[in-house]
Amino acid sequence: MLFVLILLISGLSQSALAKEIAPPPKKSRSHIDLVIALDTSNSMDGLINSARQKVWDLVNDMATAKPTPILRVGLISFGNDGYRESGWTRIDQGLTSDLDAIYEKLMALKTNGGTEYVGRAIHTARTQMDWRRDRKSLKIIFVAGNESADQDMEFRAVKEAGLTIEQDIIVNTIYCGNDSEPESRGWREVALRADGQFANIARDGGAIVINTPFDKKLNALSAKLNKTYIGYGSRGMAKKKVQASMDMEANSMSGSAGAARAAAKASPLYRNEAWDIVDAVEGGSVKVEEMKRDQLPTEMQDMDPKERLAYVAKMKKKRAKIQGEIAELNKKRSAFIKKEMAKRGQSKDSAFDIAVGGALRKQARTKGIIFSK
Repeated sequence: MLFVLILLISGLSQSALAKEIAPPPKKSRSHIDLVIALDTSNSMDGLINSARQKVWDLVNDMATAKPTPILRVGLISFGNDGYRESGWTRIDQGLTSDLDAIYEKLMALKTNGGTEYVGRAIHTARTQMDWRRDRKSLKIIFVAGNESADQDMEFRAVKEAGLTIEQDIIVNTIYCGNDSEPESRGWREVALRADGQFANIARDGGAIVINTPFDKKLNALSAKLNKTYIGYGSRGMAKKKVQASMDMEANSMSGSAGAARAAAKASPLYRNEAWDIVDAVEGGSVKVEEMKRDQLPTEMQDMDPKERLAYVAKMKKKRAKIQGEIAELNKKRSAFIKKEMAKRGQSKDSAFDIAVGGALRKQARTKGIIFSK
């Protein structure tokens, strides 16, 4: 009788643990598919660095959207003589929810040459990206560069824009230069043809970087957060290393970029179900108590099912606490930046992140996705 009672108590305890880390009830989620196509000709180092500097701020902005979106991002580079055999255009990363993978590819971009086929970049995005096929999802291409948009005689940019909007994919263009320059007209026409927005920004990308007294602490919390990730399967350890490496890359840009990345890692858009057990269990893609031993990290391989559940629950709770600390500290950081911008009298109107963020906010409304102010 005692033996049966122990089994019952053990079973209830394991059931309670499983319930604690079980995926939450499914809520209605919006979807955003976003492809960024960047000119990597010799004069575009400033644009690329601006994107590297501000991409995590953009993620943080999108994280305020309601309903909370499922974000996938793709990256294309063009105008690079190293891509001659593919029309000077390359898919660096297909659409993915793995934001670290996108950042890794963005950091790896190098400028070279100057044959900028805008039409080819749009065509490649339209035909070779794995876009969601429903019309409820927001599907957007941002293409940014500084030369004529009409260089590609095979895939004309305006025509490609028309074909793209027929697939319910908006094309926004960002011209790196003055609106008064003759080349800007072609970029504007491309955007108009695909129901998109045109913006002109500074040739250097226009990034305004303000470091704050909170950046160092946010970066420390970001490193602390990494310790709550439990890599599994063949990619687990490698992806944990990438996560840490991308922290270092962001910090190498500025303390501000590292702090913005920390905030993004605390947002619901930063999900790693493909390699992290905590996210995978929460998302319902794995049951840790049923995983094979060789799929588990070393520290979990000798755990029984109950111990596994308890360990994952512990990491989930620890992660939530750190994410809460990051969110609170980031509020102070954001307020500091806003005050400092006003004090300096600086405008961000000609910046890459404002061009992207402004268009996203406006176009998201057409799909019922509302960003906070």
